[in-house]
Amino acid sequence: MTDEKLYELCKKFGSAVLEARRKFAGLLPEVYKRRLYEKKGFSSIFEFAAKLAGISKEQVNLVLKLERKFEDKAVLRDALISGEVSANKLVRIVSIATKENQNELFETVKVLSNRAVETFVKDVKRENPDGFLKPLFDQESMHVHGLKLDKDVEEKLLEMQGKGIDVNEFLRNILKEREASIEEKKKEIAKDQVRKLNSRYIPSKIKEIITEEYGTKCSYPGCKNQAKILHHTQRFALTCRHDPHFIAPLCEAHHEIAHKIDAKYVQKTYG
Repeated sequence: MTDEKLYELCKKFGSAVLEARRKFAGLLPEVYKRRLYEKKGFSSIFEFAAKLAGISKEQVNLVLKLERKFEDKAVLRDALISGEVSANKLVRIVSIATKENQNELFETVKVLSNRAVETFVKDVKRENPDGFLKPLFDQESMHVHGLKLDKDVEEKLLEMQGKGIDVNEFLRNILKEREASIEEKKKEIAKDQVRKLNSRYIPSKIKEIITEEYGTKCSYPGCKNQAKILHHTQRFALTCRHDPHFIAPLCEAHHEIAHKIDAKYVQKTYG
């Protein structure tokens, strides 16, 4: 047997084990209600789960707690009971789950990895009007939240402000000039992308302008993770072009979300 064949068998059986454990875990709330574990000679549901399926006490408690949490959310409760979605995924969405959004959440979590689900939940919370985001500039002072200025730059800005110069307008003009410069470069690059391409390789000049525009972090609003992938917001398979207007750097989690969830999730950000 080759290494590759052995690895494929490990993945196959491992996947079957995980699916079986999910389905077993989904039965535990009913086992607990009927006290079936006592009828079969087990001292507790924890012993029942451990001996029959190797499931820990913590995992049993999690499943029982989730079943109660989703009592009024039939779609998510059924996902747990049927084993279609693991408890480890479902627990991540408890804080945002409602009767109204349960269908959408179910479709979301069943296709995403645990890491991507965590990122998705953070995004949902961040977009809440009553969320925790603070304004970048405090209008009462020159203090900038989370922005590190070199001492000489801070002193110059304070000096300008002391002279009655509108520092905000000064910075806005600089930012507008930067944006205009980047847009001009992107237009020039886009001209070379008129013809359709066969290669998915993104030319270095496009990578450079994307880095100039977005820096090294994920471009999804509020995400501070390192960008790992250049994502085509217009699918390359359809356009066969590397237009810098439709390329954005994403972290691995947001890239997974962009591809596995309905495109509307990223369209609201990238257009």
